[in-house]
Amino acid sequence: MSAYCGKRTLDLLVSGAACIVFAPLVAFVAVATKLEDGGPTLFLQTRLGQYRRPFTIFKFRSMRDQEVTGIGRWLRRTAIDEWPQFINVCRGEMSVVGPRPLTEQDIERLGWAGQSHDWRFTAKPGITGLSQLMAGRGVRSSEHMERMYLRRQCLSLDLQLIALSVAVNILGKRKIRRWMRGTSPNPGPG
Repeated sequence: MSAYCGKRTLDLLVSGAACIVFAPLVAFVAVATKLEDGGPTLFLQTRLGQYRRPFTIFKFRSMRDQEVTGIGRWLRRTAIDEWPQFINVCRGEMSVVGPRPLTEQDIERLGWAGQSHDWRFTAKPGITGLSQLMAGRGVRSSEHMERMYLRRQCLSLDLQLIALSVAVNILGKRKIRRWMRGTSPNPGPG
């Protein structure tokens, strides 16, 4: 379940390119979020990363007073709310592709706090991954997808998942999830 050689290089290349390419849209989202309700642009939360080490995750704020904001609906539908996590990747806390980053409360709720789930924390959490792209299918399905990814992770699978994530940003989560349920990315060697 170890990462392939060059994964950190891919992380730095993709996150560096994303920070440059997405800079104008990031500025637009920051201004639009601030203008909509005057609140902070970013949402910060503690998540558990590789080896269950806590770190602060960055996301665009999409809610105010427990309600999804107007800009927040668009951010969530296109997964653009996740873009600030490229900072986490540059800092080495996350990978572009990996298991979903969870809070301690999530881990308790899912029953994944024990040693039997240590496998899940051998890798850095990812901005995207199989379970992120196929969210909403249940705990057992998420666990299966994360195990499968960690067993089969390779450059070609990561590139496929990154391409699907870009498609989500353009077409929206619903369309891509519907398409993925009919097909699945090539899991690569393993």
